[in-house]
Amino acid sequence: MIAETFIRRPVTAIVASLVIVLVGVLAMLNLPIGQYPEITPPTVSVTGNYIGADAQTVEQTVATPVEVQVNGTPGMTYLQSNSTSNGQMSMTVNFDVGTDINIAALDVQNRVGIATPTLPQEVQRLGLTVRKRNPSILMLVAMYAPKGSHNTTFLDNYANVFIKDALLRTKGVGDIVSRADDFSMRLWLKPDKLAQLGVTAADISAALNEQNAQIAAGSIGAPPAQKGQSFEYIVTVQGRLATIEQFGNVIVKTRPQDGSLVYLKDVARIELGKFNYANNSFVDGKRAAYLLVYQAPGANALQTYENVIATMNGLKKQFPADLNYIVPFEAASVVQVSIEEVVHTLVEALLLVIVVVFVFLQNWRSTLIPVLAIPVSIVGTFIFFIPLGFTINTLTLFGFVLAIGIVVDDAIVVVEAVEVNINERKMSPFDATLEAMREISAPVISIALNLAAVFVPVGFIPGITGRLYQQFAITIAISVLISAFVALSLTPALCVLLLKPHE
Repeated sequence: MIAETFIRRPVTAIVASLVIVLVGVLAMLNLPIGQYPEITPPTVSVTGNYIGADAQTVEQTVATPVEVQVNGTPGMTYLQSNSTSNGQMSMTVNFDVGTDINIAALDVQNRVGIATPTLPQEVQRLGLTVRKRNPSILMLVAMYAPKGSHNTTFLDNYANVFIKDALLRTKGVGDIVSRADDFSMRLWLKPDKLAQLGVTAADISAALNEQNAQIAAGSIGAPPAQKGQSFEYIVTVQGRLATIEQFGNVIVKTRPQDGSLVYLKDVARIELGKFNYANNSFVDGKRAAYLLVYQAPGANALQTYENVIATMNGLKKQFPADLNYIVPFEAASVVQVSIEEVVHTLVEALLLVIVVVFVFLQNWRSTLIPVLAIPVSIVGTFIFFIPLGFTINTLTLFGFVLAIGIVVDDAIVVVEAVEVNINERKMSPFDATLEAMREISAPVISIALNLAAVFVPVGFIPGITGRLYQQFAITIAISVLISAFVALSLTPALCVLLLKPHE
């Protein structure tokens, strides 16, 4: 009999329970926290840009070729794409619940690579971006100038250069989507000058591709060199153009009539501006640069939010004058309030169970035994959360609320059986406990298995509905099985140590 071992060695039972509690606490501290389980299908996003193209052109030349290749990716359920009039293409590929997002992203990346050679050169030059995407935004970070001394271009560039990379390195952050545009050299063509000088947009594009290039110039005096050559010189040349003046001096055309040169500054207005002027963001009526923060899969939402705030507060010390940040939206507070409310319910349920047990047992010693057994069953359940991939959320905590009333029953059955032997059969606590466990060990095990058989099948329901109820049901089943072990180990050991005959 299993219980007899622990009855004769109560210290072993107590140590085993303490180990369960300690390991459970360690697991609990390292588990991700969220409002609900991760039931949303994993998604992978593909984005591209065809500068100057309208929505129909983007759809026909970019979105459609990519869709043809991506369609049929293993585990994919459906995909959707969106082409805008400013040349942007965004595609979202959804996968079955439970699909490994890392493998899914790799599969999509490989298929996008197959489609890339069929895309326009402008799109290939900018490239297509494939990202693992959490469908829900954790928070928004907005950079703005309270006094309005910084323009949108400055805010966008500062957010992309100094803020975005720092947030990507923050623990728990899975992705940062910037609604801020990078600095770009803007060329505003003058149609009248183009017509007067006989220059076309194709001439300008060809001139830029030819003259705005990074060239490997080689070296002078490299082996094999003539005898007596002592030095080798690396030739460095100007690479890509960087300033307005350099772009202005790009030679667009040579006029055959007089041999004069037509420079880019002769036919265009050149300025350093935004990559895309279609993105406009505001906060409190002021221009702002937005960064969308996405939580990494399996990360702790509350901890990630705190990490992001700590990172921003650290960066804030280096902000230039009249620059600040604000968080206009965050989902962490909703998660925190939900968890706190369920925890309050959990504590209230525990207190209610203690009161009910005391009312029926009419003895503080008898009441103390179930009270000590409950935390072992509840906290020990967290040990199995990590291998099962569960999180601490409202559903698992609701499962604990229900489990409290179930796990206490095993301890009460043991205590009542021992008290009957002590008070009615006049047995010693040791003999009474030993006799009681011989009688009720099998019923305790069978009851636990029957209760587990009620909840475990719920974990095999497929789809999103199954994922929603899975953690709730399995949490109860695990706590019930642990309570059966506690009823066969810790509870009889405490009965031997604490129970005495009623006077």
